[in-house]
Amino acid sequence: MKMAVIGGTGVYDPSWLSHSVEQEVETPFGVTRVTHGRLDGVDDDVFFMNRHGAGHTVPPHLVNYRANIWALHQLGVKRVVATAAVGSLNVAMAPGTFVLCDQFLDFTKSRAATFHNGGDFGVVHTDMTVPYCPDMRSAIARAGRHAGISTVDGGCYVTTEGPRFETPAEIKAYRLLGGDVVGMTGVPEVVLARELGLCYSTIALVTNYAAGIAADVLTHQEVLDVMAQNVAGLRGVIAGALPRLQHDRLCGCGPDAQQ
Repeated sequence: MKMAVIGGTGVYDPSWLSHSVEQEVETPFGVTRVTHGRLDGVDDDVFFMNRHGAGHTVPPHLVNYRANIWALHQLGVKRVVATAAVGSLNVAMAPGTFVLCDQFLDFTKSRAATFHNGGDFGVVHTDMTVPYCPDMRSAIARAGRHAGISTVDGGCYVTTEGPRFETPAEIKAYRLLGGDVVGMTGVPEVVLARELGLCYSTIALVTNYAAGIAADVLTHQEVLDVMAQNVAGLRGVIAGALPRLQHDRLCGCGPDAQQ
């Protein structure tokens, strides 16, 4: 059972994998880079992908999500754990909390959001009733509790286009619609993984309260600082969860469920 981790803001370093090797992967949607290596308790190699590229040079609206997800699929990956730095719309989800998303709201505008544009890739209307793998969420939640980290199993991820932060008026609207956390990378990544039948789960690490809820003006440095404080715990939770996810899939995320 091949598994992968997609590192978001603040999660750039694959050094937690031993004997790691970086490779370039060509896909129908462009070239991307993947690192693979060993993790204690996992029988096969674990793959790591830096979503924003070396040195955080790729902003969220320009990430080549299709190349990234296709590359993992091409390498035989079946389960993907993604990390994301998010702002909280829910006062019960304080900075430092890990939120395991189970739903999303999409407010992106200009991204290539599907593999199914006709032609060789066909026209497919993918069911998104359960966008995030429940088995993966359960395993990650157990690992979070074992590590003593505040972990919420379930939450609605609002994806905005970025790269700007949201206005207080937008945050108020998202809260009324049921959003819990807000970030800029959740979609189309989760959609593309679902289209290819991959099990996919997001660990959204709350770095701040969103605009209008926070007392101060938001800065990207604040996000980086909180991620730096929590990245060791995040890696520990992932390392604790992956060995629990080597069994055959019984969750219904596979390709047979996508038509």
